[in-house]
Amino acid sequence: MSMTGPDIQNRIFAEIAELARAMGHGHRLMLLEHVAQGERSVERLAELAGLSLANASQHLQLLRRAGLVGTRRDGKRVLYRLADGPVAPLLAALRHLAEHNRADVRELVAGSRQAGVEAISREELLERMRENSVILLDVRPQEEFALGHLPGALNIPGRELERRLAELPAGQEIVAYCRGPYCVFSAEAVALLRANGFEARKLEAGFPDWKAAGLAVEAA
Repeated sequence: MSMTGPDIQNRIFAEIAELARAMGHGHRLMLLEHVAQGERSVERLAELAGLSLANASQHLQLLRRAGLVGTRRDGKRVLYRLADGPVAPLLAALRHLAEHNRADVRELVAGSRQAGVEAISREELLERMRENSVILLDVRPQEEFALGHLPGALNIPGRELERRLAELPAGQEIVAYCRGPYCVFSAEAVALLRANGFEARKLEAGFPDWKAAGLAVEAA
């Protein structure tokens, strides 16, 4: 018996609901954000997310079954990466929706951002990069920088920036970026740079959003 229009719609929305259920846990969303930085082992992901190895593995296996992450073996290790498809844009859309609809999320986000730290849009940054009139500063840990970064970016992790300011060239604006909109490293870097006489702004989004937009990236 052939399926009717409503039957097809019900089947499609049931599949979408299963996907939504797979994402419906804070730990799984946090793990996806970390996987979006680049391919990582389950051990490292558990450490970054503050979870036990067993708990992280359980969440990651559920995400894999839902088609949100992929895996490969490297010797005895299992490495996780974002699955093919628009997973990163979906994460960004969820963040934007939460900030739009949830007052408590807006307050938390506002509280995590440095007051007075100006941001630069992706479009303006692309123009400045074409003009070669900006220095890109990646303030994520070196491990994440090696997995992928904006073309030509310098890597000085946020915790090392104050003692390594002399490595930065003077006379050009610096744009700092990190993991994403909830990562405070770039805002703290900009505040430190400005306090030391540099012209600096932060990128509105972070590396995963840049990569998800199909823009050029480099890897060590």
